[in-house]
Amino acid sequence: MKNNHSFRGMNNFLGLPEESCTYKTSRAVILPVPYDSTTSYKAGTREGPSAIIAASRNVELYDLDLKCEPLNSGVHTLPELEPDMSGPEGTITRVEGVIRDILEDGKLPVMLGGEHSLTLGPIKAMISKYGNDFSVLQLDAHADLRDEFENTIFNHASVMRRVIEHVPLTQVGIRNISAAEMKFIKRKSHKNVFWAHEIHDSQNWVEEACYTLKQKVYITIDLDVFDPSIMPAVGTPEPGGLDWYRCLALLEKVIKEHELIGLDIVELCPIPGLIYPDFLAAKLLFKLLGRYFVEKKVHCED
Repeated sequence: MKNNHSFRGMNNFLGLPEESCTYKTSRAVILPVPYDSTTSYKAGTREGPSAIIAASRNVELYDLDLKCEPLNSGVHTLPELEPDMSGPEGTITRVEGVIRDILEDGKLPVMLGGEHSLTLGPIKAMISKYGNDFSVLQLDAHADLRDEFENTIFNHASVMRRVIEHVPLTQVGIRNISAAEMKFIKRKSHKNVFWAHEIHDSQNWVEEACYTLKQKVYITIDLDVFDPSIMPAVGTPEPGGLDWYRCLALLEKVIKEHELIGLDIVELCPIPGLIYPDFLAAKLLFKLLGRYFVEKKVHCED
């Protein structure tokens, strides 16, 4: 990593020992970004990255589905990135710079938020590398397609509006949307929206969602895509969400059949004394990176 960035703290995902997860030898690099300045309901997502990493130390390294230990090494965790005090645009630019460095070094970038506005940073880095030759897969309860919100176009409620201006977008799990966003969807003829109430009884939605994607895919996961019964620790919860296995079915198929170029998990808002949401987020990242490593034939120890 060539540039100087503002970092703080250091903890390794899964508690991996330093010697097995150096930056140089790792295939995937995790960037924690504790930021939530545009949060519009419940604040606290700035605590999400550290909660995920802390919970990850209790994840067993053996994957029952893969029948091996795919992540004994090869995952480097950067220190937390200091937000830019000038506002969301500055922080997004700072994230973009780090992700660009990770991409230049030939590694898979993984960002842990923080709020969803941060996703624009990795997307801008991807555009610099791939142009518009990739799709963004968004798992979310909200469309995030407002042109602006609370006097900024870089709000968490506007992030996918900025994304869809540049690259194709497929949205899964959406179940809360404003009238203005719906008008935008209709005006743009944005058909790649898999509404939560429609996929609830569908048998083919996973295949249909995958069909909309280009070969290269960036995945962004707002944890409120899950039903609040299993993921209550989010800033903007919404009933009627997806369950664990439905999300995994889609994500693992995407990683198996497409080229994953980056991913993020955002919007964990930890609840003191309630640890299972933190663990769910950590286990989700473990599952996705494990599948990615197996598909890339990095290693998988029995």
